[in-house]
Parts: sequence; structure tokens; C-alpha cells
Amino acid sequence: MGNTGNYEERTEALLQPFMEEEGLTIEDIEFVRENDWFLRIYIDKPGGVTIEDCEKVSRYIDPLLDRADFIRQSYILEVSSPGLSRPLKKDRQLRRHIGDVVEVKLYRALDGEKSILAVLSDFDSEYLMLDTLDGRQLSIERSTVAQVKLSIDL
Repeated sequence: MGNTGNYEERTEALLQPFMEEEGLTIEDIEFVRENDWFLRIYIDKPGGVTIEDCEKVSRYIDPLLDRADFIRQSYILEVSSPGLSRPLKKDRQLRRHIGDVVEVKLYRALDGEKSILAVLSDFDSEYLMLDTLDGRQLSIERSTVAQVKLSIDL
């Protein structure tokens, strides 16, 4: 399915005005196959989302998706909180978490470590800037990063 990115973008475009009205943000949207196809919408807001928030978004987007009819195969719609240990995949997610402690997993070891626990101090299109918990400042090439997620261990 080469169009899955397009499905995600189109779903976001349908949903964004409602989300702004409700004070919610779209953390991520993914269209994935796990035996069945799933359209997953991860939402957030300051203080966290409730089941009622998820239900409200689901009730809003479901008929819009039916009318737009751009996803041809059958799928299961899920709306949920992204969870505390969610991967930070997009720049908007990274931007919201500047100053937070993150765990950065690397494709290959840096100074013998494939996992770095540090404060995300900044980023650009090529680098993540980190302040390690022992006081070092690192610039890590984004191409060497396998995953960034919030640390919930501290």
C-alpha cells in the first residue's frame, strides 16, 4: 500500500479544524496492517486526554471518512492517547518536548552506547542536540537515530 502516507495526511486535513476547536492536538496518524487494517489516530492535550475526548474525535471523524471515501479497503478506526512512552517521530512532537528527558536509540553505538538518556535541548533537520544527565552536550545526526521517545524512568 504505497498510499498510506496520503491516507494519513488526508485524515489529518479532515480532522485538524475540529481538533483546534476542541483544544486537542494530533500526535500521530498511522494506517497499518496487523492482520486487519487499522487507521489509528493518536491525540493529546495539556493534562492528557480522556476516554470522552477519544469518543468525541471518533464520532466526529468517522462520518467524514465515510463521505470522503478515500480509503478503499475495510479498516478499524482507533482513536487513543499516544501513551507516555510514545516514539517521537515528527518535528512537531520533538518541538513540544524540548526540555524533556528522552531516550535516544541509535542504529550504531556512539562511544560504546546504543541508547542515550538525555534532555532534548534542540533539533534541526540534520541533528538532535542533547544535554546528557552527566553534563555533556551532544549533537547526534538524525540519520543515525533509530528512535526517540520520552523517558518515563525519571
